[in-house]
Amino acid sequence: MSRDEQYEELLSNISAMVADENDWISVMATAVCELHHTFDFFNWTGIYRVTEPGVLKIGPYQGTHGCLTIPFDKGVCGASARSKKTQLVPDVSKRSDHIACSATTQSEIVIPICTPDGTLIGVLDVDSDELNAFDDTDISGLEKITTFLGIHYASIKA
Repeated sequence: MSRDEQYEELLSNISAMVADENDWISVMATAVCELHHTFDFFNWTGIYRVTEPGVLKIGPYQGTHGCLTIPFDKGVCGASARSKKTQLVPDVSKRSDHIACSATTQSEIVIPICTPDGTLIGVLDVDSDELNAFDDTDISGLEKITTFLGIHYASIKA
C-alpha cells in the first residue's frame, strides 16, 4: 500500500472511530495513537493544545516525554502556531529554533489544527529518528487529518 493510501485509510479509520465521540481529549488521543502506530518512522507523535494566548501545552502523545509547554515564539511548534502553516524540517540540526525534546530526533513536521473559522486550537507534532523522513505525501496526508480534527472540534464545541 502506498503512503498516500495509508493516509486515506488512516483518515477513514480515525473518522469512523470518533464519529460519535464528543470528548475532545478522547478524539486527540485516538488520532495520535492511530498515527503513531501506522508509520514505523514516527518516533514521537503528539498534539500541543493552545491553552492561553501564545502558549502551547502538551496534550495526548505517543513516544518518550515531550516538552510540557512551548511558547509561540519558540521552536518549530511555535512557528507553526504563529504562522498557522505546516513546518517541515528535514534535518533538525540545521534549524536554529528547534527545541530538542529528544536527542534522537532528526526530522520533524508540525501541522496547525484550526477550526473551520480559522481559530488555532493546537498543532500536531511528529518527530522521526530518520533524516528527511517526511515529504509532500506526509504534508498532504497530515493536513487532511488536522483539517478533520479542526472540523470535529468545532462540531463538539458548537
